[in-house]
Amino acid sequence: MKQSSSGTRLLQGAFILGLAAIISKIIGAFQKIPLQNLGGDGVFGIYNTVYPLYMLIITLAAAGLPLAVSKFVAEQQALGQGEESRRIIRISSMLLAGFGFLTAIVMYASAPWIAALIGNQHVIPSIRAASLALLCVPLMTGLRGYFQGMQQMMPTAISQVAEQTVRVTVMIVVLLWLIRQEASIETVAAGAMLGSVAGGCAGLAVMLTFVYWHRRKERTEHAERMVVGEALYASSERVEDTEKTGQFGRALQDGPRYAGGRNKKDENAGETGALRNAAVAEAGGQALELKRTTAEWIRTLLIYAIPVCLGSLAVPLMNLVDTFTVPRLLQGEGLDEVQTMVSFGIYNRGLPLVQLVTMLATSLSVLFIPAMAEARLKGGPEAVRQQAGTALRWFWLIGLAASAGLAVLADPINRMLYGDAAGTEALRYMALTAAGSTVSIIAAALLQGLGAVRAPAFSMLTAAGVKVLLNVMLVPALGISGAAIAGAAAYMLAAGLNVALLARLTAMRPAPGAVLAKPALVIAAMSLAALGMAWAAEAVLGGVGIAATHRLAAMGVSLLGIAAGTAVFVLAAARTGLLTAAELAALPKLGPRLAGLLRRLRVLR
Repeated sequence: MKQSSSGTRLLQGAFILGLAAIISKIIGAFQKIPLQNLGGDGVFGIYNTVYPLYMLIITLAAAGLPLAVSKFVAEQQALGQGEESRRIIRISSMLLAGFGFLTAIVMYASAPWIAALIGNQHVIPSIRAASLALLCVPLMTGLRGYFQGMQQMMPTAISQVAEQTVRVTVMIVVLLWLIRQEASIETVAAGAMLGSVAGGCAGLAVMLTFVYWHRRKERTEHAERMVVGEALYASSERVEDTEKTGQFGRALQDGPRYAGGRNKKDENAGETGALRNAAVAEAGGQALELKRTTAEWIRTLLIYAIPVCLGSLAVPLMNLVDTFTVPRLLQGEGLDEVQTMVSFGIYNRGLPLVQLVTMLATSLSVLFIPAMAEARLKGGPEAVRQQAGTALRWFWLIGLAASAGLAVLADPINRMLYGDAAGTEALRYMALTAAGSTVSIIAAALLQGLGAVRAPAFSMLTAAGVKVLLNVMLVPALGISGAAIAGAAAYMLAAGLNVALLARLTAMRPAPGAVLAKPALVIAAMSLAALGMAWAAEAVLGGVGIAATHRLAAMGVSLLGIAAGTAVFVLAAARTGLLTAAELAALPKLGPRLAGLLRRLRVLR
C-alpha cells in the first residue's frame, strides 16, 4: 500500500508539473512566434543565438544546486529532520544568489568578447540584456527545489506559469514599442530579451510569497504544539500531586510497612527513568550525528550539484554548439552577418515546438530525482525498477509521438506559425530531436536519483562532441538541414548511453516488443491518421476555393491533423498495453474519466 500511495503521489505530482510545463510553454510559444512575426527572421536569429548562451549560464547557476536541494531535503524530511531541511535552503540560497550576481557581472562585461567568438557584433546588446536575469533566476530555482524536496509541486507550477506570463507580456509590449520607434534589429532583439528579466523577477516574487506562507504556517503549528504540550505537562503535574497526596495519607496509616514499599517503588521508578533518559540521550546523539556544519553542507551540496549540473547541460550545450558553429559555417558559404542571422532564425523555427516536449521532460525530471531517492531507501530494487521502467516507457512514447507528429505536419504547422514554408525540411529533421532529448533528460534524472551523477555528464559531453563533428561535416553540404540532422543524431546517442547504464544499474530487461515493435505500430498508426486527416482537410479547403497555403487554412489543417493523431495514439497505446488502466486512473481528474471511456470502448486492457 505504501508503494501504491507513493506511486499515486508521484503521478499526481507529475500531472501538476506536466500541466504547468505545458501551459508555460504554450505561453512561451507566444513569445518567440510574435518575435519572428513582428521582428522578422533577423531579430529571431539574434534572439536564438543569444538565448542558448543565457540558458547555459542559467543551467550552470541553477540546475545542479536546486536538484541537490530537492534530493537532500527529501532525505531529511524522511528522517524527520525538519530543521536541517531549513538549513539546506538557507545555505543554498546564499550560494545561488552570490553565484547569480557574479555571473551577471561577468556576462555583461564580456559581451564584446563573446560576440567576437560567435562572429557577429549584432548580439552584444542582447547578451547584456540577458545578463540581468541572472540576478534573480538562480535564487528562484533554488526555492523551487526546496518545495519539490517536500513533494509540494504547486509552488513550482504557479511560479512557472507566472514567470512565462510576465515574460511574454513584457516582451510583446517592449517589442511593439521598439518597432514603432524603428529601432535596429539588434536593439529590438535586446528589448525582447528583457522579457526574460521581468519573468525571472515575477517567478522569484511568487516563490518568496510561498516561502512566507510556509514559514507562517510552520510557526502557527509550532505554537499550537507548544500549547498542547504545556497543557499535557500541567495535567501530568496535577496527577502526580494527587498521587503523592494519596501516598502520604496511606503512609500515615500503614507506617514503616508502606514507607518501605514506597521506597522500593521509587527505586524501580528511578531505574526506569534512568533508562528512559539514556535512550533519549542516545537518540539525541544520533540526531546530532545527522546534522552537519554549514561548511559540510556546502561541500555536500556542491559535490552532488556539480556533476548533476553537467548532466543537465545536454539541451543548452547542444544549442550552444549551434550558436558557435552554424553562423560561422554559414558565413563560410558566402552569407554576410545579417543574412546569417536570417538563415539561423529560419533554422530555429522548429525549436519552440521541440522545446514544448523537452520542457515537459525537464520539468518532470526534478520530480523523479527525489522520488528515486525515496524508492531506493524505502522500496528496494523492485520499486526502483518499476519506477524507472514506467518513466522511460511514458516519455519514450511521448517523444516518439511528438517527433512523428511534427515531422508529418511540418508544412502546415510552419505556415500556421510563421506565415510561409521557409525551412520546412529543416523543421522536419529538427522534429526528430524530440524523442532523443526527452529520453535523455528523463534517463539522466533517474540516474541522478540513484546516485550516478557523473554518467549523464559523460553522455552529454560525448553527444556535444558528435554534434560539433556532424555540424562541420553536414552544414556546408546541406545548410541548416544538416545542423538539424546532426542534432537528432547527437540527442539519440545521449539517450542510448544513459538508458544503457540505467538498465545495467537497475537490472531492467525490457522486452524488445515493448520498446520497439509496439511503439513502432502505435506511431505508424498515429502518423497515418494525422497525415490522412491533413490531406482530407486540404482537399476540402481546395474544393471550396481556399488555398492550403493561406495561414488560416494551414491552422485548420494542422489542428485537425493533431487531433486525429492524438486520438489514434491514445487508442493504439491503450490497445497494445503500452498504457495501462492503473496508470491512466492514477492521473488526477482526467485520468479516471479517460480510463472509463477506453474501457467502454473495449480498448483498454
